Amino acid sequence: MKIQENISLKPYNTFGIDKNARFFTVAESVENFKEALIFSKEKKIPAIILGGGSNILLTKDQDALIIKNEIKGIKVTKESENEVFVEVGAGENWHEWVLYSISQGWSGIENLSLIPGTVGASPMQNIGAYGVEIKDVFHSLKALNRETLKLEDFDFETCNFGYRESVFKNKLKGKYIICEVTYRLSKQPEFNISYGAIQETLKAHGIEELSTKAISDAVIEIRQSKLPDPAQIGNSGSFFKNPTVPAEQFEKLKELYPTLPGYPNENGVKLAAGWLIEQTGWKGYKEGSIGVHDKQALVLVNHGGGDGAQVAKLSEKIQKSVFEKFNVKLSPEVNFL
Repeated sequence: MKIQENISLKPYNTFGIDKNARFFTVAESVENFKEALIFSKEKKIPAIILGGGSNILLTKDQDALIIKNEIKGIKVTKESENEVFVEVGAGENWHEWVLYSISQGWSGIENLSLIPGTVGASPMQNIGAYGVEIKDVFHSLKALNRETLKLEDFDFETCNFGYRESVFKNKLKGKYIICEVTYRLSKQPEFNISYGAIQETLKAHGIEELSTKAISDAVIEIRQSKLPDPAQIGNSGSFFKNPTVPAEQFEKLKELYPTLPGYPNENGVKLAAGWLIEQTGWKGYKEGSIGVHDKQALVLVNHGGGDGAQVAKLSEKIQKSVFEKFNVKLSPEVNFL
């Protein structure tokens, strides 16, 4: 395992923020991770795990060892007439894994096409889009305990999934490294086209016979029309979580703002963070090299040369104005480093 010093992290984060890491290495196996963790302890510096770099905001240089997760591999571990269980390395690209599953005739994650990042982040964030979340297809995972350096198994219950979170984002934050994830996919697809945008896109293309590929293609088209390509404009996709408010608060807001969209869930009513931000006038806002995307207010952008600390300050301003106007708190989906 090669450990490099004073490496720019610009190529490793989709925001394109140019900050340095004191040490940097790539882990292609569990053993690599163990070596890296031992090194960080000897140097008395933090070890920070990096996946696709699509859910982080670098606000300063990192006096740490950055470990890029490159554990690869896709393996069927069990299957029946209706289901297949597939173990996937945490360093695999998420979208490429989705496309592979579709090519094999497996269903369950086609609605999650084109989400940036790696497989390892999928259960950590409980990623979701267009009516589907990871918890719907999750079976188990293997994670390395950073203290004992032992590989441990986690099932559905122990992951404690919530909206865009899991046990790895709260109680066990920073204590484990996800190495492999096993998904339970279907051989008999049950299509989810509950979102109107998917239905409209399928209709526009004259698609009457549903397939996992048709739904994936529709989701890709929708996402590309709304979200900027990080290769063109630095961004991390949705910067804020969609907040949930009590039903009573939603009804009061609806009286004041009749066009306010709301989606009932088990905890109340989920609001569209992008709509709230747009209503407070931030859509298309630009401040030097950073700003808010002109097509989707939920996306903060770096037009080139922007600083992570500036993006963080802008996010705070947006949170403040949304709270003042709607009495609704926005929480970042992005991790600040």
